[in-house]
Amino acid sequence: MEQDACIHLNAISELKTATKHVCEECVKLGDVWVHLRTCQECGVTLCCDDSKNKHATAHFHTTSHPVISSAEPNERWLWCYKDEAFVTY
Repeated sequence: MEQDACIHLNAISELKTATKHVCEECVKLGDVWVHLRTCQECGVTLCCDDSKNKHATAHFHTTSHPVISSAEPNERWLWCYKDEAFVTY
């Protein structure tokens, strides 16, 4: 995964994948989600920005964990919040 402009994407050597395909934070609230994203630093899987609660972005703002991946089947990409960089793999 080579992304010259982003040290955070370049630092990913082994992808973390979703262990459950749910947003635990939405489950706690009794809400639903649109798509799921997995934090590449801690491995938590949360809902995307198309979802009402935007838990993945909230996680970034709380923790500063910069990179997420799609947890959706057949989607193979990473996004860095800090550098607003995107890469497919």
